[in-house]
Amino acid sequence: MTPSQPTRPQRSPVEVWYLAQHFFTSETSLYIFKRILQALLTLFLASIFSFFIIQLSPGDFLDLYRQNPQISQETIEQLEQQFGLDRPVWEQYFRWLWQVISSLNFGTSFAYQRPVAEVLWERIPNTLLLSLSSIIVTWGIAIPLGIVGAVKQNQLVDQVLRVISYIGQGIPTIITGLLLLFFAQITAPLFPIGGITSINHEDLNWFGKILDVAWHLVLPTLALSITSYAGLQRIMRGQLLDVLRQDYIRTARAKGLSEDRVIYVHALRNAINPMITLLGFEFANILAGAFITENYFNWPGLGRLILQAVQAQDLYLVMASLMMGAVILIIGNLLADIALTFVDPRIKLSEMS
Repeated sequence: MTPSQPTRPQRSPVEVWYLAQHFFTSETSLYIFKRILQALLTLFLASIFSFFIIQLSPGDFLDLYRQNPQISQETIEQLEQQFGLDRPVWEQYFRWLWQVISSLNFGTSFAYQRPVAEVLWERIPNTLLLSLSSIIVTWGIAIPLGIVGAVKQNQLVDQVLRVISYIGQGIPTIITGLLLLFFAQITAPLFPIGGITSINHEDLNWFGKILDVAWHLVLPTLALSITSYAGLQRIMRGQLLDVLRQDYIRTARAKGLSEDRVIYVHALRNAINPMITLLGFEFANILAGAFITENYFNWPGLGRLILQAVQAQDLYLVMASLMMGAVILIIGNLLADIALTFVDPRIKLSEMS
């Protein structure tokens, strides 16, 4: 005779209502709701400015068709009606905005003749992969070296790290990318510089496919990380040095605590808080740098897509790409704020602007 399995007690409607009320009135939920409202207003204003600024550029997607003598005027007019380019600018915008609000339809790409959302979903994971790998490498290098620089202040190792960070911060992503392309050329075929996978990618097993993508990530990730790491290392060093001068650190040392415990338990916990706040802004900088890097290394992400769409004056694809980029930045900043409260419970979301 087998023992009966304990049954999970059913929650009463009153308990369910109490839990739901507690969730929707909690500090975190209210803060997220507030940020969502702010994000919607931000996206609305950004869409207005983006749409009308794009319209300031001379011509439109059909200019190449108009220059082709083999395409009749009737065909041009049909295409203008099909794409909605025969309507006033304000009408084009509000028709597009209503499509987005009512059915999440960002329109049809002029160049690809496909829904814009489909084209974007093919590129967004690649850009996120590149950006996240760059953040991991940047923080994985900058934070430890910043700690070493603070602990070994004004010693030889600190001076060397400071010189390296000054050099790295003075080289923009566009130059870093060119230098890495040159490095790839002289070491060819060691590092791949085109695309996200090799020709024989489909013939590899699952582990081989992961290694293949990771190997293609090496140079683009380095191009994004070098400049970001340099600035982050200096900030980490400065924050930790500032904390180490506080009275409670001197008190901890006077109590006989080991230096490692003072630094890595008491000081580092407070020095890391501003770094987490910077994470959202760092994500924005990395996304901006990714646009350059993707074009250098032929990485199929949002950066290349937006550049090609701007060159072709593919209006709705440009708009959707810009909106998706803005959404990614907003989410990144929101996650950074929430992570800050987990690292330091003294910080309240209700007190954050």
